Amino acid sequence: MESFDSLYDYDNTIFSPDGRLFQVEYARETIRKGSTTLGLKFKDGVLLIAYKNLFSNLILNSSTNKIEQIDDKIICTYIGLSADARHLLNYSQEIAAINKFWYDEQISVKNLVEEVCRYKHLFTSYNGLRPFGLVLLIAGIDLKGTHLFGTDPSGAFFEYKAICEGQQNNIITKYFNKYYKENLKEEKAINFAIGSIKKSIKKTINSNNLEIGVINKNKDYYKFSDNEIQNFI
Repeated sequence: MESFDSLYDYDNTIFSPDGRLFQVEYARETIRKGSTTLGLKFKDGVLLIAYKNLFSNLILNSSTNKIEQIDDKIICTYIGLSADARHLLNYSQEIAAINKFWYDEQISVKNLVEEVCRYKHLFTSYNGLRPFGLVLLIAGIDLKGTHLFGTDPSGAFFEYKAICEGQQNNIITKYFNKYYKENLKEEKAINFAIGSIKKSIKKTINSNNLEIGVINKNKDYYKFSDNEIQNFI
């Protein structure tokens, strides 16, 4: 006979006796198995780096983009289920476009994060829905400065100086805590981030494995080419 405690697995709106929402925790487990993705602030902006663990040589590298532009000065990447990510990325772009239509200006990074997380939270509050199985890292620059946010399947969010999610996140987070310094120049920040991935992943890294996007105060979103990434490696 099925134990009473296991029944809490089937409903994401009911807390277990020890105060847990199992479906949210299962979504978190999906993220832990996702490919390593990180973000960090530097002196004049913020960058996102996504490691892509391609499981077949037959997959076109261009079809696995993990970093997307939300607005002129806002970019986003994900760790977890790509189908869920596509839905939330489209939703984020719609929110940004609506704000620009009504107010003729870019939405602030925090306001965008709040809207996305409010939407994510709804999927933990109603029967027949499941939490999104991903974390979004949202980075950008607005009138209040440079921002880097991490969002949780529960709808919670925090702002970071540097963050890593996915596989090897414990190793890289420890590395960040020990060696990360604010006000790094862009090139040094990229080298530092790639170095942290090299130290945590045993496989050989090349330009096919990495995707790098940067938002700089002096220019809009810039995505590095394969040749530029290979030079950093």
